[in-house]
Amino acid sequence: MTAADHASPGIVDAHHHVWDLSVRDQDWITGPELAPLRRDFSLADLAPEALAAGVTATVLVQTITVPEETPEFLALAARSDLVAGVVGWTDLTAPDVADTLAGLRTGPGGEHLVGMRHQVQGEPDPRWLVRPDALRGLGAIAEAGLVYDLVVKPHQLDAAVEAAQRLPGLTFVLDHLGKPPIASGELAPWAERIKRLAALPNTVCKLSGMVTEADWGSWTADDLRPYAGTVLDAFGPGRLMFGSDWPVCRLAATYADVLAAADDLTAGLSPAERGDVFTGTAVRTYGLTLTAPSGPPRDRLSAPGARSGPTS
Repeated sequence: MTAADHASPGIVDAHHHVWDLSVRDQDWITGPELAPLRRDFSLADLAPEALAAGVTATVLVQTITVPEETPEFLALAARSDLVAGVVGWTDLTAPDVADTLAGLRTGPGGEHLVGMRHQVQGEPDPRWLVRPDALRGLGAIAEAGLVYDLVVKPHQLDAAVEAAQRLPGLTFVLDHLGKPPIASGELAPWAERIKRLAALPNTVCKLSGMVTEADWGSWTADDLRPYAGTVLDAFGPGRLMFGSDWPVCRLAATYADVLAAADDLTAGLSPAERGDVFTGTAVRTYGLTLTAPSGPPRDRLSAPGARSGPTS
């Protein structure tokens, strides 16, 4: 199965967000650099861009640490033909985390819950993931049959490795390559930490979030290539999945630009390997159920006219 094959379910975007500022504030959107994100972003905004790029299924990922967001996302997924899975949030350190997860699974849209995430990148303790209360919560996620998305910075990858070692029954999905310093061009020590994480069989990585770690105004696919190459070599296509990180990616690139860059960065792979990156890995990891898209087959993954760089 390949992502460009018209008989396949199409491309899976394994990482995007939505928010409605009239429902609640996104308190992380501060300062002039993030001002373009200070508005509502809905599935109705995403759908035309995604479908034009050949994306027929997505995974909607949490944005803030409030318990109300996950049930809202599950209800949204239940009404959507685009969202195939939801990665939600709950307090992993709470003593009743197992009961909370069970309630989410049995509530409206609960069949769409595929994983959980916490904003570990914002935790001052670099070993937050291996605190006893966090490990207990991660164990509950494993018992619930869900996966865990890791949103960490490079200095927190050592704790991620330890957590994955201690919980071999839980699949850990690394978001955004662990946020390497692409703008500076540095690979060490991020690359060595990535190799240690990827050596564990219960880890997967998202080819996502690169453009906003690069120079927003001048990045090219060649700037991303050493980092994409590192995770491709470490995890292999069978444990790598594409994610747009829309709408955050809009700070540095259009949706079509992000997909075109991913297309470029995986051009040396076989059709089957590209099928993994753009569809198969996400389907297997998250247990997604997809339907085949309508319309003509697409010869390339990138949208017509898209280029490997920002539009402004």
